[in-house]
Amino acid sequence: MPTSEQAIEQTKKWINEVVVGCNFCPFAARVVKQQAIHFQVENSSDLKSCLTAFMVELQRLDNNETIETSFLILPNSFSDFNEYLDLVDKAETLLKKNGYEGIYQVASFHPHYLFAGSSATDAANYTNRSVYPMLHLLREESIDQALKHYTSPENIPERNINFAREKGLVYMKMLRDACV
Repeated sequence: MPTSEQAIEQTKKWINEVVVGCNFCPFAARVVKQQAIHFQVENSSDLKSCLTAFMVELQRLDNNETIETSFLILPNSFSDFNEYLDLVDKAETLLKKNGYEGIYQVASFHPHYLFAGSSATDAANYTNRSVYPMLHLLREESIDQALKHYTSPENIPERNINFAREKGLVYMKMLRDACV
């Protein structure tokens, strides 16, 4: 079981080495460079506690405009991908229920991420396979601004999938696993 500090450092390494390094998110490098990311670890394995922590992160973003995005890292829970998807669904419901739809967006990352219809051995899954289960909260306004400066943003997912498949399963797994 990692300490909170270890989980944050490993997540930062994953963001730098995989997300930025592979250019999976063309906007991430700017936010990393600006140090405008908040990292929060929730060590509880209780669904209610994790959802409460999610709401706290939304409030943190509300109260601090210098934070561009927040990662809620869940190192001790939701190792089962289907249980994690249930958490994501509940978090998105809370987002809507509390009037945050259109203000914030939730991106999901998990060590066993599996795109619908893909096999567990598809390297493309590593575009969303992180070192720990986590919920990534983004400001929609910031996404909209970043997309204005990016040619063909609708092609980002396809480009990422092609990149991961070209690199291959062994490479993508090794790259991610080196962050732990």
